[in-house]
Amino acid sequence: MRKYYSLLLKYITWISAFLTFTMLILIICYILVRGIPFIKPSLFEFAYNTNNVSLMPALVTTVMTVGLALLIAVPFGVFSAIYLVEYGTRGSKLVSLVRMTAETLSGIPSIIYGLFGSLFFVIWLGWGYSLLAGSLTLAIMVLPLIMRTTEESLMAVPDSYREGSFGLGAGKLRTVFRIVLPSAAPGILSGVILAIGRIVGETAALIYTAGTVAQIPSSPMSSARTLSIHMYALSSEGLYTGQAYATAVILLLVVVAINALSSYLTKSMSRRLYSID
Repeated sequence: MRKYYSLLLKYITWISAFLTFTMLILIICYILVRGIPFIKPSLFEFAYNTNNVSLMPALVTTVMTVGLALLIAVPFGVFSAIYLVEYGTRGSKLVSLVRMTAETLSGIPSIIYGLFGSLFFVIWLGWGYSLLAGSLTLAIMVLPLIMRTTEESLMAVPDSYREGSFGLGAGKLRTVFRIVLPSAAPGILSGVILAIGRIVGETAALIYTAGTVAQIPSSPMSSARTLSIHMYALSSEGLYTGQAYATAVILLLVVVAINALSSYLTKSMSRRLYSID
């Protein structure tokens, strides 16, 4: 009986993997077939108008949004995780409360973050629709993800690394930044890459905070649109469906490039760490 049960689970696993892979390939092929014919040089002009429907302002805005959001979220997330793992008392109520709060925030829909950003940054602080309001909203949204992945990476570092450093006379702070953090760097980087992927594909939170203006922002207080919002705006208008698919192709390439870069950096860090060891 156990043999048949194992075979059943094996077949279910194979079928699930096959269906998942097939759906992924079908979606990618559909986007490529619909979008590639509309990729033209006019799509990459820096000035947007109704004739070229350029995605370049949205691409530049996406890069700026990712950079600004990570500049805020990564330090807070990493240092919060360092406190929870290295300085916080294990099993304390404060540490448990922070972890439960981070896990709860990770499951909140993005539109809730958008409404919060709209009420707090756009209206209460008076920033209006701006790149800064959108980036701060996204930073709050990805902060639990970065904090939890960093925490798990730090907890995976063997205690013998810390004990060896203490035995050689290093202090707590030096041990954390010279021994523990480099060892956990690949896992931390993976969390950052996941955060980048969520930022790049976000629409609901940015519609309420950053706006939909199709131009390169001149300052952090300017309204702009990212690639995902640009694609949503074109498809909702119904006049530039082909250009919307072309934008989806570029967005897909951006995500693939980010994942490839993250994989390369993770492997490079791992090789360097093991070669030092």
